[in-house]
Amino acid sequence: MTLAHPWLLLLLLVLPAALAGRAHLRGKLDGGIGLSAPPGVRIPGNLRTRALRALPFVRAVALGLLILALAGPRMGRTRVKSYSEGIDIVLALDISGSMQALDFPPGNRLDAAKKVARRFIEGRPGDRIGLVVFASNSYTQCPLTTDHGVLLRLLDEIEIGDIKDGTAVGMAIGNALNRLKDVRGESRVVTLLTDGMNNTGVLDPLTAAGLASSMGVRIYTVGAGTKGKAPFPVEHPVFGRRIQHVEVDLDEETLQAIADTTGGLYFRATDVTSLQRIFDRIDEMEQVKVEPEEFVAYRDLGAAILWPALALVLAEILLSVTWLRRLP
Repeated sequence: MTLAHPWLLLLLLVLPAALAGRAHLRGKLDGGIGLSAPPGVRIPGNLRTRALRALPFVRAVALGLLILALAGPRMGRTRVKSYSEGIDIVLALDISGSMQALDFPPGNRLDAAKKVARRFIEGRPGDRIGLVVFASNSYTQCPLTTDHGVLLRLLDEIEIGDIKDGTAVGMAIGNALNRLKDVRGESRVVTLLTDGMNNTGVLDPLTAAGLASSMGVRIYTVGAGTKGKAPFPVEHPVFGRRIQHVEVDLDEETLQAIADTTGGLYFRATDVTSLQRIFDRIDEMEQVKVEPEEFVAYRDLGAAILWPALALVLAEILLSVTWLRRLP
Protein backbone atom coordinates (compact mmCIF):
# COMPACT_ATOMS: atom_id res chain seq x y z
CA MET A 1 0.00 0.00 0.00
CA THR A 2 1.21 3.52 -0.80
CA LEU A 3 0.00 7.06 -0.07
CA ALA A 4 -0.77 9.65 -2.72
CA HIS A 5 -0.08 12.54 -0.28
CA PRO A 6 2.07 11.14 2.53
CA TRP A 7 3.01 14.62 3.83
CA LEU A 8 -0.54 15.02 5.19
CA LEU A 9 0.33 12.44 7.85
CA LEU A 10 2.28 15.22 9.59
CA LEU A 11 -1.09 16.44 10.83
CA LEU A 12 -1.18 13.39 13.10
CA LEU A 13 1.69 14.91 15.08
CA VAL A 14 -0.31 18.01 16.01
CA LEU A 15 -3.52 16.09 16.68
CA PRO A 16 -2.82 15.25 20.38
CA ALA A 17 -1.86 18.84 21.16
CA ALA A 18 -4.96 20.19 19.40
CA LEU A 19 -7.23 17.83 21.30
CA ALA A 20 -5.55 18.61 24.65
CA GLY A 21 -5.90 22.35 24.02
CA ARG A 22 -9.55 21.93 23.10
CA ALA A 23 -10.21 19.94 26.30
CA HIS A 24 -8.49 22.59 28.43
CA LEU A 25 -10.51 25.35 26.79
CA ARG A 26 -13.71 23.37 27.24
CA GLY A 27 -12.97 22.96 30.95
CA LYS A 28 -12.61 26.73 31.42
CA LEU A 29 -15.75 27.51 29.47
CA ASP A 30 -17.85 24.97 31.32
CA GLY A 31 -17.44 26.91 34.63
CA GLY A 32 -18.88 24.01 36.57
CA ILE A 33 -18.72 23.70 40.39
CA GLY A 34 -16.57 20.83 41.61
CA LEU A 35 -17.86 18.85 44.61
CA SER A 36 -15.53 16.70 46.67
CA ALA A 37 -16.66 13.47 48.22
CA PRO A 38 -16.34 12.88 51.99
CA PRO A 39 -13.14 11.12 53.10
CA GLY A 40 -13.29 7.37 52.41
CA VAL A 41 -16.38 7.66 50.19
CA ARG A 42 -16.06 6.70 46.52
CA ILE A 43 -18.70 7.79 44.05
CA PRO A 44 -19.02 5.09 41.39
CA GLY A 45 -19.16 6.25 37.76
CA ASN A 46 -22.18 5.25 35.72
CA LEU A 47 -22.35 4.39 31.99
CA ARG A 48 -22.94 8.00 31.00
CA THR A 49 -19.88 9.15 32.92
CA ARG A 50 -17.66 6.55 31.28
CA ALA A 51 -19.06 7.40 27.85
CA LEU A 52 -18.41 11.08 28.46
CA ARG A 53 -14.78 10.34 29.29
CA ALA A 54 -14.43 8.26 26.11
CA LEU A 55 -15.87 10.97 23.83
CA PRO A 56 -12.49 12.73 23.26
CA PHE A 57 -10.98 9.42 22.15
CA VAL A 58 -13.81 8.93 19.63
CA ARG A 59 -13.05 12.38 18.31
CA ALA A 60 -9.33 11.61 18.12
CA VAL A 61 -9.89 8.36 16.22
CA ALA A 62 -12.29 10.08 13.79
CA LEU A 63 -9.86 12.91 13.05
CA GLY A 64 -6.99 10.43 12.66
CA LEU A 65 -8.98 8.43 10.12
CA LEU A 66 -9.91 11.60 8.24
CA ILE A 67 -6.25 12.59 8.00
CA LEU A 68 -5.35 9.10 6.79
CA ALA A 69 -8.11 9.21 4.15
CA LEU A 70 -6.88 12.61 2.94
CA ALA A 71 -3.36 11.17 2.61
CA GLY A 72 -4.75 8.94 -0.16
CA PRO A 73 -4.02 5.33 0.76
CA ARG A 74 -4.05 3.09 -2.31
CA MET A 75 -3.19 -0.39 -3.46
CA GLY A 76 -1.50 -0.87 -6.78
CA ARG A 77 0.64 -3.11 -8.88
CA THR A 78 3.26 -2.04 -11.37
CA ARG A 79 2.90 -3.12 -14.96
CA VAL A 80 5.27 -2.59 -17.86
CA LYS A 81 3.54 -1.93 -21.15
CA SER A 82 5.35 -1.81 -24.49
CA TYR A 83 4.05 0.45 -27.15
CA SER A 84 5.01 1.50 -30.64
CA GLU A 85 3.37 3.20 -33.56
CA GLY A 86 3.55 -0.06 -35.50
CA ILE A 87 3.92 -0.70 -39.21
CA ASP A 88 1.17 -1.01 -41.80
CA ILE A 89 1.82 -4.09 -43.93
CA VAL A 90 -0.15 -5.59 -46.81
CA LEU A 91 0.64 -9.16 -47.83
CA ALA A 92 -0.14 -9.79 -51.51
CA LEU A 93 -0.28 -13.52 -52.33
CA ASP A 94 -0.48 -15.11 -55.76
CA ILE A 95 -3.24 -17.77 -55.86
CA SER A 96 -3.00 -18.56 -59.56
CA GLY A 97 -3.02 -22.16 -60.80
CA SER A 98 0.78 -22.35 -61.00
CA MET A 99 0.92 -22.08 -57.19
CA GLN A 100 -0.11 -25.76 -57.18
CA ALA A 101 3.47 -26.73 -58.10
CA LEU A 102 4.91 -29.28 -55.67
CA ASP A 103 8.45 -27.92 -55.35
CA PHE A 104 7.84 -26.71 -51.77
CA PRO A 105 7.24 -30.05 -50.01
CA PRO A 106 5.43 -31.35 -48.09
CA GLY A 107 2.73 -29.26 -49.84
CA ASN A 108 2.49 -26.93 -52.80
CA ARG A 109 3.71 -23.36 -53.14
CA LEU A 110 0.53 -21.82 -51.76
CA ASP A 111 0.58 -24.11 -48.72
CA ALA A 112 4.16 -23.02 -47.98
CA ALA A 113 3.31 -19.33 -48.50
CA LYS A 114 0.33 -19.56 -46.12
CA LYS A 115 2.42 -21.32 -43.47
CA VAL A 116 5.22 -18.76 -43.63
CA ALA A 117 2.76 -15.84 -43.75
CA ARG A 118 1.02 -17.19 -40.63
CA ARG A 119 4.29 -17.23 -38.71
CA PHE A 120 5.10 -13.73 -39.96
CA ILE A 121 1.72 -12.38 -38.80
CA GLU A 122 1.94 -14.07 -35.39
CA GLY A 123 5.35 -12.47 -34.85
CA ARG A 124 4.07 -8.91 -35.33
CA PRO A 125 1.23 -8.38 -32.82
CA GLY A 126 1.66 -4.59 -32.78
CA ASP A 127 1.27 -4.06 -36.54
CA ARG A 128 -1.76 -3.54 -38.72
CA ILE A 129 -1.65 -6.17 -41.43
CA GLY A 130 -3.89 -6.67 -44.45
CA LEU A 131 -4.15 -9.43 -47.03
CA VAL A 132 -4.59 -9.10 -50.80
CA VAL A 133 -4.86 -12.09 -53.15
CA PHE A 134 -4.54 -12.13 -56.90
CA ALA A 135 -4.68 -14.27 -60.01
CA SER A 136 -6.27 -12.82 -63.19
CA ASN A 137 -7.61 -10.06 -60.94
CA SER A 138 -7.10 -8.98 -57.35
CA TYR A 139 -9.28 -8.45 -54.31
CA THR A 140 -8.83 -7.70 -50.61
CA GLN A 141 -9.14 -10.82 -48.50
CA CYS A 142 -8.71 -8.81 -45.29
CA PRO A 143 -8.30 -5.02 -44.81
CA LEU A 144 -5.62 -3.64 -42.50
CA THR A 145 -6.34 -4.83 -38.99
CA THR A 146 -4.76 -5.55 -35.62
CA ASP A 147 -7.26 -8.38 -35.10
CA HIS A 148 -4.84 -11.02 -36.25
CA GLY A 149 -7.19 -13.82 -35.24
CA VAL A 150 -9.61 -12.78 -37.98
CA LEU A 151 -6.73 -12.23 -40.40
CA LEU A 152 -5.36 -15.73 -39.82
CA ARG A 153 -8.77 -17.32 -40.34
CA LEU A 154 -9.13 -15.49 -43.65
CA LEU A 155 -5.62 -16.55 -44.62
CA ASP A 156 -6.54 -20.20 -44.00
CA GLU A 157 -9.59 -19.84 -46.28
CA ILE A 158 -7.54 -18.90 -49.36
CA GLU A 159 -7.74 -21.53 -52.08
CA ILE A 160 -6.39 -21.82 -55.62
CA GLY A 161 -9.29 -21.30 -57.99
CA ASP A 162 -10.98 -18.56 -55.97
CA ILE A 163 -10.12 -16.24 -58.88
CA LYS A 164 -9.94 -17.04 -62.59
CA ASP A 165 -6.44 -18.11 -63.55
CA GLY A 166 -3.83 -15.55 -64.56
CA THR A 167 -1.20 -13.36 -62.89
CA ALA A 168 -2.11 -9.70 -62.43
CA VAL A 169 0.91 -8.40 -60.52
CA GLY A 170 0.17 -4.76 -61.32
CA MET A 171 -3.43 -5.08 -60.12
CA ALA A 172 -2.24 -6.70 -56.89
CA ILE A 173 0.09 -3.78 -56.18
CA GLY A 174 -2.69 -1.29 -57.01
CA ASN A 175 -5.10 -3.03 -54.65
CA ALA A 176 -2.50 -3.06 -51.88
CA LEU A 177 -1.82 0.66 -52.38
CA ASN A 178 -5.53 1.33 -52.16
CA ARG A 179 -5.47 -0.25 -48.68
CA LEU A 180 -2.56 2.01 -47.66
CA LYS A 181 -3.46 5.32 -49.26
CA ASP A 182 -5.34 6.72 -46.25
CA VAL A 183 -2.89 5.38 -43.67
CA ARG A 184 -0.53 7.89 -42.10
CA GLY A 185 1.72 5.46 -40.25
CA GLU A 186 5.47 5.85 -39.91
CA SER A 187 6.13 2.91 -42.23
CA ARG A 188 3.99 1.37 -45.00
CA VAL A 189 5.04 -1.84 -46.66
CA VAL A 190 3.80 -4.31 -49.29
CA THR A 191 5.19 -7.83 -49.44
CA LEU A 192 4.28 -9.42 -52.75
CA LEU A 193 4.79 -13.13 -53.46
CA THR A 194 4.31 -14.60 -56.93
CA ASP A 195 5.62 -17.52 -58.99
CA GLY A 196 4.95 -16.13 -62.45
CA MET A 197 4.90 -13.04 -64.63
CA ASN A 198 2.31 -10.34 -65.18
CA ASN A 199 0.07 -11.48 -68.04
CA THR A 200 -3.25 -9.74 -67.38
CA GLY A 201 -4.83 -6.71 -65.74
CA VAL A 202 -5.16 -3.06 -66.74
CA LEU A 203 -2.33 -1.80 -64.49
CA ASP A 204 1.26 -2.37 -65.48
CA PRO A 205 3.52 -3.56 -62.60
CA LEU A 206 6.16 -0.84 -63.11
CA THR A 207 3.50 1.86 -63.30
CA ALA A 208 2.09 0.54 -60.04
CA ALA A 209 5.59 0.57 -58.57
CA GLY A 210 5.94 4.24 -59.53
CA LEU A 211 2.71 5.02 -57.69
CA ALA A 212 4.00 3.17 -54.64
CA SER A 213 7.23 5.17 -54.72
CA SER A 214 5.32 8.47 -54.88
CA MET A 215 3.30 7.36 -51.83
CA GLY A 216 6.40 6.36 -49.87
CA VAL A 217 5.41 2.68 -49.82
CA ARG A 218 8.18 0.07 -49.94
CA ILE A 219 7.55 -3.17 -51.81
CA TYR A 220 9.41 -6.37 -51.04
CA THR A 221 8.98 -8.83 -53.89
CA VAL A 222 9.38 -12.57 -53.47
CA GLY A 223 9.70 -14.89 -56.45
CA ALA A 224 8.65 -18.44 -55.55
CA GLY A 225 9.74 -21.52 -57.46
CA THR A 226 12.67 -23.80 -57.91
CA LYS A 227 15.07 -23.05 -60.76
CA GLY A 228 14.55 -25.10 -63.88
CA LYS A 229 11.55 -27.42 -63.91
CA ALA A 230 9.08 -28.02 -61.10
CA PRO A 231 6.71 -30.95 -60.45
CA PHE A 232 3.14 -29.96 -61.25
CA PRO A 233 -0.06 -31.97 -60.72
CA VAL A 234 -2.15 -32.52 -63.82
CA GLU A 235 -5.58 -34.16 -64.01
CA HIS A 236 -5.71 -36.69 -66.87
CA PRO A 237 -9.20 -37.70 -68.11
CA VAL A 238 -8.19 -41.38 -68.17
CA PHE A 239 -5.27 -41.90 -65.83
CA GLY A 240 -6.37 -39.39 -63.19
CA ARG A 241 -3.94 -37.18 -61.33
CA ARG A 242 -0.41 -37.28 -62.71
CA ILE A 243 2.76 -35.31 -62.00
CA GLN A 244 4.48 -33.50 -64.84
CA HIS A 245 7.62 -31.39 -64.72
CA VAL A 246 7.08 -27.95 -66.20
CA GLU A 247 9.42 -25.00 -66.70
CA VAL A 248 9.27 -22.33 -63.99
CA ASP A 249 8.10 -19.11 -65.64
CA LEU A 250 9.19 -16.37 -63.21
CA ASP A 251 9.80 -12.76 -64.30
CA GLU A 252 12.62 -11.89 -61.89
CA GLU A 253 13.61 -8.79 -63.86
CA THR A 254 10.26 -7.11 -63.28
CA LEU A 255 10.14 -8.15 -59.62
CA GLN A 256 13.62 -6.71 -59.11
CA ALA A 257 12.61 -3.46 -60.83
CA ILE A 258 9.52 -3.14 -58.62
CA ALA A 259 11.65 -3.51 -55.49
CA ASP A 260 14.32 -1.09 -56.74
CA THR A 261 11.75 1.57 -57.66
CA THR A 262 10.16 1.55 -54.21
CA GLY A 263 13.26 1.13 -52.03
CA GLY A 264 12.48 -2.47 -51.20
CA LEU A 265 14.31 -5.70 -52.01
CA TYR A 266 13.76 -8.69 -54.27
CA PHE A 267 14.18 -12.24 -52.97
CA ARG A 268 14.09 -15.65 -54.65
CA ALA A 269 12.61 -18.55 -52.70
CA THR A 270 13.32 -22.03 -54.03
CA ASP A 271 12.03 -24.07 -51.09
CA VAL A 272 10.24 -23.71 -47.75
CA THR A 273 13.47 -23.03 -45.84
CA SER A 274 14.57 -20.17 -48.09
CA LEU A 275 11.04 -18.74 -48.07
CA GLN A 276 11.03 -18.71 -44.28
CA ARG A 277 14.43 -17.01 -44.20
CA ILE A 278 13.18 -14.34 -46.58
CA PHE A 279 10.19 -13.48 -44.39
CA ASP A 280 12.43 -13.55 -41.30
CA ARG A 281 14.73 -11.02 -42.97
CA ILE A 282 11.82 -8.77 -43.95
CA ASP A 283 10.60 -9.04 -40.36
CA GLU A 284 14.01 -7.91 -39.07
CA MET A 285 14.27 -5.00 -41.50
CA GLU A 286 10.78 -3.68 -40.77
CA GLN A 287 11.03 -3.11 -37.05
CA VAL A 288 10.30 0.05 -35.07
CA LYS A 289 11.88 0.88 -31.76
CA VAL A 290 9.61 -0.24 -28.96
CA GLU A 291 9.63 2.12 -25.98
CA PRO A 292 8.77 0.59 -22.60
CA GLU A 293 6.23 2.51 -20.57
CA GLU A 294 5.86 1.77 -16.87
CA PHE A 295 2.61 2.55 -15.14
CA VAL A 296 0.91 1.59 -11.91
CA ALA A 297 -2.76 0.65 -11.70
CA TYR A 298 -4.07 1.86 -8.32
CA ARG A 299 -7.16 1.02 -6.31
CA ASP A 300 -8.11 3.91 -4.02
CA LEU A 301 -8.68 2.95 -0.37
CA GLY A 302 -9.48 6.43 0.89
CA ALA A 303 -13.25 6.01 0.59
CA ALA A 304 -13.14 2.85 2.70
CA ILE A 305 -11.53 4.88 5.51
CA LEU A 306 -13.49 8.09 4.99
CA TRP A 307 -16.94 6.64 5.70
CA PRO A 308 -16.08 5.17 9.14
CA ALA A 309 -14.36 8.46 10.05
CA LEU A 310 -17.42 10.49 9.10
CA ALA A 311 -19.64 8.06 11.02
CA LEU A 312 -17.54 8.58 14.17
CA VAL A 313 -17.63 12.38 13.77
CA LEU A 314 -21.39 12.30 13.34
CA ALA A 315 -21.80 10.00 16.35
CA GLU A 316 -19.62 12.29 18.51
CA ILE A 317 -21.67 15.36 17.52
CA LEU A 318 -25.02 13.65 18.12
CA LEU A 319 -23.95 12.28 21.51
CA SER A 320 -22.57 15.66 22.53
CA VAL A 321 -25.89 17.39 21.96
CA THR A 322 -28.13 14.62 23.29
CA TRP A 323 -27.30 11.92 25.83
CA LEU A 324 -23.82 13.21 26.66
CA ARG A 325 -24.74 16.86 26.64
CA ARG A 326 -22.99 18.87 29.33
CA LEU A 327 -25.24 21.03 31.48
CA PRO A 328 -24.26 24.71 31.94
